[in-house]
Amino acid sequence: MDRSAEFRRWKAQCLSKADLSRKGSVDEDVVELVQLLNGREQFFTTSSCAGRIILLDRGINGSEVQKQNCCWLLVTHKPCMKDDVIVALKKANGDAILKFEPLVLHVQCRQLQDAQILAVRSTHGLEVPLTHKGKLMVTEEYINFLIKIANQKMEENKKRIERFYNCLQHALEKETISMTSYPKEKIKEKNNSSCTHKKKRNPEKACGKYITEGNNKELEIDDHDDPGISVTIFPEDY
Repeated sequence: MDRSAEFRRWKAQCLSKADLSRKGSVDEDVVELVQLLNGREQFFTTSSCAGRIILLDRGINGSEVQKQNCCWLLVTHKPCMKDDVIVALKKANGDAILKFEPLVLHVQCRQLQDAQILAVRSTHGLEVPLTHKGKLMVTEEYINFLIKIANQKMEENKKRIERFYNCLQHALEKETISMTSYPKEKIKEKNNSSCTHKKKRNPEKACGKYITEGNNKELEIDDHDDPGISVTIFPEDY
């Protein structure tokens, strides 16, 4: 089976499907990043979110914050105002949670080495309960304080998206130069020898972990300054 042809077919299939997100389109702040990835033959995106501030009501009987079972009181991909949150909170019947969620990007990769420059994660988020059984548990002053923090995180998130885009673009350009400068046989031999060498040094570490560590070095982004990226390797059979 020609795996490259299968991956291209799978990519065309997925990218031709309708956008089933609540918004129905790619967020403005992440459009260029999504286009950059989809423009490369070895990647395609399956979902994305540039970052958002949301207010969820998990209901009276809810025990966990599960978005699929929640009432969405407020969602915005831009900085929000205290009055918007106060108005939305009046609709809460259970335990309302104010959240900030950073960039999330799900990417399918053709093979393991293609995922090398994408396996990064982040903890740049916020989640605070505001009501219990419909009763407001905090003051408006505290809500205003939380919104300022959420808005600051939103602005920082935009900077991180731009920084990640620039680093990714640089890494892809570097990869293209390498691919055109060396014969495919040499590149394959080099990749295999790198992975084998890593296993000999520490057989308990999988090659996949080596890839993640190599990625952080490649993009020059540390663990505390990364967007949330989820990578899926093209499976043997799907």
